[in-house]
Amino acid sequence: MDAAVDAAAPVPPAPAPAPAESAAAAAGSKLGKQVADDVPVTPPLFNTAYLANPRPAYPSQSMALGEKGRVMLRVKVSESGLPLEIELAHSSGYRRLDDAAKKAVERWKFVPGRRGDTAIVMSAMVPVDFVI
Repeated sequence: MDAAVDAAAPVPPAPAPAPAESAAAAAGSKLGKQVADDVPVTPPLFNTAYLANPRPAYPSQSMALGEKGRVMLRVKVSESGLPLEIELAHSSGYRRLDDAAKKAVERWKFVPGRRGDTAIVMSAMVPVDFVI
């Protein structure tokens, strides 16, 4: 389930968990304080088949030059499941691949993050692999 998006295959990756939320809750519990937000937090999802997120286009020049690699994007997802901000967290080493990954994810839909039953704005790490 942690497979990354492969530009040659249509299977999107599973999101990275949101450690800051759970770490804050754990820290509050360790201190003997009752944390008011003891509601489970679920990160945004983008790997479900019904979302039909388009795979990134592999730039033809990158393919011809043998450029490949993993792009890590930090995506801020709205309560409605749309990307609000997309930030390059780790480059593939090739600007063309980085730009292609960002362009594809701009069009993606997500299952929004949740705190209990309430949709919230939350970020997710999205890996996109370009493999020839």
